[in-house]
Amino acid sequence: MKLIKSKKDKDLYSYYNAKKEKLWCYRYKYYDVLGKRKEKYKQGFTSENEAYRALLEVKAGVINGEVKRVENSNLTVGEWLDIWFETHKNGWKVTSQLQRENAIKYQMKPLLGKYKLSELDKSTYKRVFINELLKSYEGSTVQLFHRLFKVAINAAVDDEILPRNRFNKISIPHEKSDDNFLTVEELKHFLKFSKETDNITNYTLILLLAFTGVRKGEALGLKWEDINFEDKTITIKRTRDEKGERTPKTQNSYRTIMIDDALVSQLKVYRKWCRETMLSFGMHLTEKDFVFISYQTGKPIGSNTLKYSIDRITKKAGLKRITPHGLRHTHATVLISQRIPVKTIADRLGNTPQMILDIYGHSFKELEAETVASFSNALNY
Repeated sequence: MKLIKSKKDKDLYSYYNAKKEKLWCYRYKYYDVLGKRKEKYKQGFTSENEAYRALLEVKAGVINGEVKRVENSNLTVGEWLDIWFETHKNGWKVTSQLQRENAIKYQMKPLLGKYKLSELDKSTYKRVFINELLKSYEGSTVQLFHRLFKVAINAAVDDEILPRNRFNKISIPHEKSDDNFLTVEELKHFLKFSKETDNITNYTLILLLAFTGVRKGEALGLKWEDINFEDKTITIKRTRDEKGERTPKTQNSYRTIMIDDALVSQLKVYRKWCRETMLSFGMHLTEKDFVFISYQTGKPIGSNTLKYSIDRITKKAGLKRITPHGLRHTHATVLISQRIPVKTIADRLGNTPQMILDIYGHSFKELEAETVASFSNALNY
């Protein structure tokens, strides 16, 4: 292919392709941060000005010390996702590793992998990724995939491969789930059936989740040393699931929260039962033992036990089906309905105030409407 130098710039060229069409390219030589000679080449431009603008961007990048961005301008999204995962995976928790690996494999790379990382724009991203995902997933799930992708892009910014994250201000339409929580009356009915029909471990665990709003993994990770019966508090120091015991989800998740007399009383009854049950299996209860154990083995219960228990109870009680996380949502919505400050709720749940507003915004909207009506009623206006 014969290159014809442009008069506009010594690194700009025109050429003819196999179809005798006139196209443009640039070839720019520069030195990287180690002083090694490099060349940046790109062809296929349909006009001289288009090629010239692209060349100027490359030159500006090199002059401004953004050599890494210039060198990686042809990196695809798929290639970057692989680099990002392999580079950072050892610093993630096991669950985060699996979550991100699956999102990359099944959602991100199939839809975005072929696009160049430096050229993927917001409109294309929304069209080929967000809109496509919304055809198959609920809005809240698509938000999760979007958050994970932004984490990967932020890493590219930190690595100076991209100048900024252009995907930050993207809103994803979705309705907050109004199904995965119980009203106060439904919760009373639910707890009554749990106490009457389920074993003491499941009932105590369900009561604790409903009365504290802790995550399922945090409850399963509780040890007796974490419960202060005198001060009526529990301290969250770890989480546990089928993959084992780990530190809590975030720094905010480390917390000590107060519990009421009803839960304290049940935990005391349950500890006595645990001591007797473990003795029947030739074991002695210690402060280092996990709180929730199986009546069949005396060992810590598995992470799926609670799900099966809740499914059974909701069916027997004639209630809508909720997940274990639904008890956390129930706790939060009850607190909101009682006009507890957002900061207090956030501290109790181990979240940030902004997360509480994002997750339960619909509940606060309902309260706002009530507040407006109450003000009018107070004035009798």
